[in-house]
Amino acid sequence: MRLKDYSTFIILFIFIVFCSCSSAPKRPAQIVTMRQMAEEQLLLVNAAADQGDFDRALALLVEARRLAASTDDPSLRVRTKLAEGNILAELGRGEEASAAWDKARAEAETSAQTELAALTRIYLARNALLTKEAPPNEVKASVNREIASIKNDRLAVALGWTVVGLAEKEIGGFSAAEAAFKKALDIHAKDNYLEQAAYDWYLIASTRSLSGNHDSAISALETALEFDRRAENTFGLASDWRLIGDIHQKFGKNAEAAAAFTRSNEIFASMGRNPSDDFSQAEPAR
Repeated sequence: MRLKDYSTFIILFIFIVFCSCSSAPKRPAQIVTMRQMAEEQLLLVNAAADQGDFDRALALLVEARRLAASTDDPSLRVRTKLAEGNILAELGRGEEASAAWDKARAEAETSAQTELAALTRIYLARNALLTKEAPPNEVKASVNREIASIKNDRLAVALGWTVVGLAEKEIGGFSAAEAAFKKALDIHAKDNYLEQAAYDWYLIASTRSLSGNHDSAISALETALEFDRRAENTFGLASDWRLIGDIHQKFGKNAEAAAAFTRSNEIFASMGRNPSDDFSQAEPAR
């Protein structure tokens, strides 16, 4: 190669390398890999809790909390703490659960996570209602204010309506309770939160039973079963059948009650659970 040709080649090579470098994609403004892992881990935690496997949920939560801490993400820190409170409450560790919820509220408020702070206050209001620490009307009023302040978090709004429904149910406002539960259901069903939609129907069934309506209560539970089957939610299915038995028994349909209890016991046994155990401390047993 002649000297002139060689010089031209070198200049061309440098130009190509320069262009390649200058056209390289920009580096991302932020890295989200670990946060995505934390979100996925939290989904696993909540799925295990929704299906009644609280020991597994608590074990999975250890990693979710580690990832949340490692990214120092305020939202993840708060939500994993809320999940911890729910699981501890289900395991009957009420004082630890309250401490977890309080820490979640404090962190959400300190980090200016406005909607998350509202969510934490809804959790605390629910706990106050279920532990009889606050009267239902007071809880209903406070949660309605929180719902009004939430613009983007649909699941937080759904939880708020569930708590309003529980408060209405407590004071005998059965029509208002069902209306609130159906507002939660609209969100859960539309967004394909199958276990939660099943639980909404479970609460509707319980409310209808209290108001003396056997047939519509059973109909609601049949719909709950459909959602729990779609979710393969073994715990939910067993609980649905148990309530079907309770309602049949309440209305004197003893043969139907016995069949439902047998079905429930079979499903609980498939989980290695004792059907007489009380699995729900944070909210009414499914």
